[in-house]
Amino acid sequence: MAVDGVSLTVAAMGADWFEVALIPTTMDRTELANREIGWPLNIETDVLSKTIISYLERQQSASK
Repeated sequence: MAVDGVSLTVAAMGADWFEVALIPTTMDRTELANREIGWPLNIETDVLSKTIISYLERQQSASK
């Protein structure tokens, strides 16, 4: 996943939120540390992740 073009790994997530772990290097080399809560941002996911999630959701639905 990427937030404002910065590739990040999701550390935790819920129905309407997600959390990423930011290391000092990321904080130093990007503008993420300067963003205020509620700042609009761009979230990007890759096609492979979407495909895997879709497949797993179909498998889970089929097993019910």
